[in-house]
Amino acid sequence: MSGKIAMIFGATGLIGGHLLRELIQDDRYETLHIFSRRAMKSPSDKVVVHVVDFKKPESFRHLIKGDELYCSLGTTIRKAGSREDFLFVDYEIPTYLAAAASKNKVGKFLIVTAMGADSKSFFFYNRVKGQIEAEVQKYPFEQVAILRPSLLLGEREEQRLGEDIGKLMMNIFSPLMIGPARQYRAIAGKTVAKAMIAIANSPQNQVIFSSDELHKLGDNQNAA
Repeated sequence: MSGKIAMIFGATGLIGGHLLRELIQDDRYETLHIFSRRAMKSPSDKVVVHVVDFKKPESFRHLIKGDELYCSLGTTIRKAGSREDFLFVDYEIPTYLAAAASKNKVGKFLIVTAMGADSKSFFFYNRVKGQIEAEVQKYPFEQVAILRPSLLLGEREEQRLGEDIGKLMMNIFSPLMIGPARQYRAIAGKTVAKAMIAIANSPQNQVIFSSDELHKLGDNQNAA
């Protein structure tokens, strides 16, 4: 029997980069399709790179086919340059991907949002994250998984000063975060990626996964 086909959107980011590396090593997957706005060399014979224009989604809709779609796209208002550009990356693109994937009979749709996502939040960032969570759940996928990590640890291509300060504070206070406070511990991008793959490959009775749950799922994969 042939292996699975997975698609990764956000493969050049922190979580997406780890997803790509993990899935390359995973024998359950035969082909990996990654979608990028800039050219990049394929890191493996099982990886197919598609250079696409995200502002012209109809041009690559026919390529959104396979067993699983992993979406780890995300930016900040500062990096995007405006609220409108932030919405495009964090809401409009994932919304289109969910619609196209559903139409093309993709089985599973997994997306990374953020802790605090709430469509009714006073905070713009959290509100947008909550809105995309609600949007992707409208489609009749075999499985929808929403991952809400806390502050992410790992090396990014771009520097985020606020995150760097937060990581320093988290390294100091994480050992003190026990009980209900555990959910606020920083989490490694690699751990989130491992948890994402574990969720896609084992029966789950839930849609939304907290950061603490991602810690457990990812750490179990490390121990396996």
